[in-house]
Amino acid sequence: MRETPQSYRAGYIALAGRPNVGKSTLINTLLGQKIAAVSPKPQTTRRRQLGILTLPDAQMIFVDAPGIHLQHHKLGEALNLMAEETIADVDVVAWVVDGSAEPSGDDLQSRDLLGQLGRRKKLILIVNKIDRVADEYRATAVECYHALLPAANPMMVSAETGEGVEGLLETLKEMLPVHPSYFAEDEITDLYEREIVADLIREAALKHLREEVPHAIAVRIDEFKEREDGKTYVAATLFVERESQKGIVIGQKAEMLKRIGTSARLEMEKMGERSIFLELRVKVARGWRDDPDFLRRLGFEIKKK
Repeated sequence: MRETPQSYRAGYIALAGRPNVGKSTLINTLLGQKIAAVSPKPQTTRRRQLGILTLPDAQMIFVDAPGIHLQHHKLGEALNLMAEETIADVDVVAWVVDGSAEPSGDDLQSRDLLGQLGRRKKLILIVNKIDRVADEYRATAVECYHALLPAANPMMVSAETGEGVEGLLETLKEMLPVHPSYFAEDEITDLYEREIVADLIREAALKHLREEVPHAIAVRIDEFKEREDGKTYVAATLFVERESQKGIVIGQKAEMLKRIGTSARLEMEKMGERSIFLELRVKVARGWRDDPDFLRRLGFEIKKK
């Protein structure tokens, strides 16, 4: 690791908030490349993921945590626990909200958690999706969230267009402690490639499937290996909770599964800059979102009663 000047800053920044406010898109925009799965549907992120941005004078380590929400099953409980642990273990907590929408119950739950855990941390309010708000209503959009957490200084951005992102980076940099870099210059994330691939497959499923199916889907990578022909072979299983969902995911003449596979493969090839052979299968794991053993096998931490 290179020597760093005494004024060098480095630290961890948690992007926290309810699902579907654009946290993953914002991380991709801040880094200038895609490392996090995104989709128009909430709860795309199901794991903590680091996005590491190394600059000449600072290293900013963004932590993309699962969206904080009103939980309805053990999976939701595990995701909220993961988000809570993320917030407790960083230097800066950024509350990301959707400036184009009024605060929801999930936003209030996020505020309560941030208010409780963020007392001894530096706080910032990131009002995202500001490109969807007319100029004359922007101040009102910011104020309705700032009033909920006055300790967090607000900033307006659009992760989609890049508006306000440069200023946000400068502000976040100044909030970090003086500290040597934590990671090598060429590292951009802490996830292994097969974990990112699983997220990309799930992202493709979220984009193509109906509302009632996506969040009942889990992805397991069964095989990931380089072949002699230069292609990378990936085999994955998509788990659903009911037989009827399995039929929807596969589709008539397997057309839906092919669509999901094609979308995921193209994203993998773009990210890895090499040819991918992707094989998908679908299995039923009844009620897996409320099955502690299944969730633990997928890597989730479940609180013991």
